[in-house]
Amino acid sequence: MFMCTIPAMPFRPPQGNPNSGKRGRTPPPEETFEEAAFLKALGEKQRMVSIKLMDGQTVRGWIEYYDKHMVRLTREGAPNLFIFKHEIMYIAEEEKRN
Repeated sequence: MFMCTIPAMPFRPPQGNPNSGKRGRTPPPEETFEEAAFLKALGEKQRMVSIKLMDGQTVRGWIEYYDKHMVRLTREGAPNLFIFKHEIMYIAEEEKRN
């Protein structure tokens, strides 16, 4: 019987990021810096929005004013609200009704 010995090669772990198995994909940025433009457009058009709050409530109205920390939601038939941004889960523009 013929036997051949192969010298052991030292193990070298792969170089680079171990999570880079997907080529060409980078994670999305955490901040797009488009928030102000979005809120400004909604306010100028007086578009109806639904604001989902962190506690699960949903309020409807249009954004009359916003700044770095809060938005003012103007509502028909209900008191206007000042809502801190850290209390907002998301803002969704409502569909136009004919």
